[in-house]
Order: sequence, then structure tokens, then C-alpha cells
Amino acid sequence: MNRYLVRPGQKVDLSKWDPNDTSNFKGGKQEGLEEVVKLNAQLEELQEVLYAEHSHKVLIVLQAMDTGGKDGVIRRVFDGVNPQGVRVASFKVPTDEELDHDYLWRVHKVVPGRGEMVIFNRSHYEDVLVVRVHGIVPPEVWKKRYEQINAFESHLAENGTTILKFFLHIDRDEQKERLQARLDDPTKRWKFRLGDLEERKLWREYAQAYEDALSRTSTDQAPWYIIPANHKWYRDLVIASVLAETLRNLDMKYPKPEEDLDGVVVD
Repeated sequence: MNRYLVRPGQKVDLSKWDPNDTSNFKGGKQEGLEEVVKLNAQLEELQEVLYAEHSHKVLIVLQAMDTGGKDGVIRRVFDGVNPQGVRVASFKVPTDEELDHDYLWRVHKVVPGRGEMVIFNRSHYEDVLVVRVHGIVPPEVWKKRYEQINAFESHLAENGTTILKFFLHIDRDEQKERLQARLDDPTKRWKFRLGDLEERKLWREYAQAYEDALSRTSTDQAPWYIIPANHKWYRDLVIASVLAETLRNLDMKYPKPEEDLDGVVVD
């Protein structure tokens, strides 16, 4: 799955990344869905070892345009993992308290501890995306944040955090279909906001902001993956594959019992 990896220093042009790509899996949708189920089982076991070993920390960052599929990834890729060792952190409009601190303050509070996996549904990258597109702070402020973010993530990595960042890449036509589907389905209308249509008008501005963020903050310690996300099954398959491989490479092991249990029998 390294074909979707953004190499450090690589200049990203999203027009050259196909959101419809499914070429890394030849079996088609049904076989792909079955493969995701198998990967779910692997992830469940790997996460159990992560929690039991209580050594590594895992941070997963999900970013996307509106309707890109962050919630769907959380539901399907992490189906079956033990909630005792997994948290989801969502980042909304900053509160007054959060605005009284630097923009990374609210993020640092919720990073994973030992044995924990944390999924960021949106993240500190909003401060070089929404903030930039809407002119909330001037360019001389947000332009400094790429290096600040790199330094922050480097600090986390050097203190034992494994970081994976996924940009769920859909095209404008797919977004239109998904927004319309929300309007057409009474059970999904609660997800729709009229403001979504105003944000959609800024597609190109957001694309440029993402291109700069992906280009400037993909590092060896905290890499970005650009995930083709028009096909939900393939999106889930790629992310689950990358995550499972990364966790296997941590070479985790269940800890030995604190006491000698040889010969112990439960009556």
C-alpha cells in the first residue's frame, strides 16, 4: 500500500491522485469486503496485544473534505476492537477555553497514552485548512504552523507514539452524490447543514490547502497516506491494510504474568 504514501518532501498535486483507484486489489468489491472482515479480526487481536503490552501508543489522523468518509472508516475499519483501549477524539469549533490557549493545547490533551489507540476525527490540521480558507488568522500566522505541527508530531514520535495520517480523497462529483443522498434520506438529514453548500463552493481553496499540508507535513515519523475514497470498500481495505502492517511491525508481545503460574489449577 506504499503507493498511497506521500514521501517526505514530495509535492502533492491532488489532480494526479485518482480517487476512483482500486488497482491494488483485483478481487472486486465483494472479495474486498470479505478481506476487510479478515483484517478486522487481525486488528482486533493486534489491538489487544497493544493494550496488554502497555508500551506503544498509536495515533491515527483522519482528514477529508466534507462527506469524505471519516465516520465510515471509524465504524468499519475499527469494528470489533476493544473500546477499553481505543478512543475517538473529534475536533469541533474551538471553545472559549481552547481559544485562550495555543491551537495545539486541546490536541495534546487527548493524544494516546501507553497501550492506547486514539483516532482523530479531524485534527490539528484544521488550523492550516479551515483557518486558512476562511482567513480566520493571517497568512503570516498559519504559514508558521506547518513546522510547528512537524515539531509537535516529532515530539510525540520520539516519546513512543506511532503516527499514521490518512487523507480520504474523494472528487467533487462523489461529494455531490453523498450530499444529495443525505437530503434524500430522512434518517440522514440530521447530518446535512446548509453551510455544507457554502463550504462546497470553496472546493478548490480547500484542495490547495490540503496539497500544501500534505506536501509539507508528511515525514518519516508521521507519514500521510492519500487514500482513494470514492469506493468505500476500497478505502476501508487500504486503511485496514496499512494499519495492520504497521501494528505487526511493532513486534508486540503479550506480557509475562507477574507471578509463576506453572502448575496452578482452578478448582
